[in-house]
Amino acid sequence: MNRILVTGSESFIGKELILALKKKNFYVFGIDKIKKTKFTNLSININSKKISDVIIKHKINTIFHLAAISRDIDCKKNVYNTFKSNVMGTLNLIEIAKNNNIKNFIFASSEWVYDTFELNKEKREDASININELSSEYALSKLVSENNLRQFYNTYKKINITILRFGIIYGNRNNNWSAVESLFVKVKNDELITVGSYKTARRFIHVKDICSGLIAALKVRGFNIINLQGKKLISLLDIVNHSSKILNKSYKIKQLDKNNPSIRKISNIKSKKILNWQPKITISVGLKMLNTFLKND
Repeated sequence: MNRILVTGSESFIGKELILALKKKNFYVFGIDKIKKTKFTNLSININSKKISDVIIKHKINTIFHLAAISRDIDCKKNVYNTFKSNVMGTLNLIEIAKNNNIKNFIFASSEWVYDTFELNKEKREDASININELSSEYALSKLVSENNLRQFYNTYKKINITILRFGIIYGNRNNNWSAVESLFVKVKNDELITVGSYKTARRFIHVKDICSGLIAALKVRGFNIINLQGKKLISLLDIVNHSSKILNKSYKIKQLDKNNPSIRKISNIKSKKILNWQPKITISVGLKMLNTFLKND
């Protein structure tokens, strides 16, 4: 049986993942720098060597590493802390994993590691990435950690390492919204919606689908990098239209830069093949869930 350590247990994904794992009767131990809660068993920094004691005491054999400084504004504000946490913290954990016979190390990365996009061309996991094109400290820290983990696997080949490049995540939450939650609330509260181009599109993915993909990664062996993306591209106009129908509210939309949509098309073929996984929650269903959440909050 997998006995699982989840770092970043107080994060949006961390809480949802812990609930999903416990539903499957896994033993789960959550750590975060935030004080102890129902999701966090221990408040500890991911750079601490004492995590080794947790792994030994609780007989952990799998690590889901979600902890990171992730908001761009926070990363830019303190680049040193970003790399200390996101890069050195990951190195600390993989070294501890090596010394304690961990079988599976599953790392949360991001689609933001991909650089420029050509029109109508998908980015696959084997795409070459020009590090000079990355302007985000967060993305850079994730890409550096990916390469550190690859080098670690090539050196030791004793831990299954799966790197999951998450798409743009949305779901039931009160802050740190993606475009999905933000636009839904704008339709709910405002008559005029302002966007750059309503053709801007992403493969948005619900947090519950992210968690099912994380759990599916438990069976993967060797070293793998896999995109976890929504089923299809969803434009800002799609989100506004679905929101309007759910809320039964009309809207007006203003485009500030209609001729320059940002479209990031990222392949999800590998996740279907290797994980035998695909997202189930459509944007319509996800927005209905969000609507219910906001009403009850």
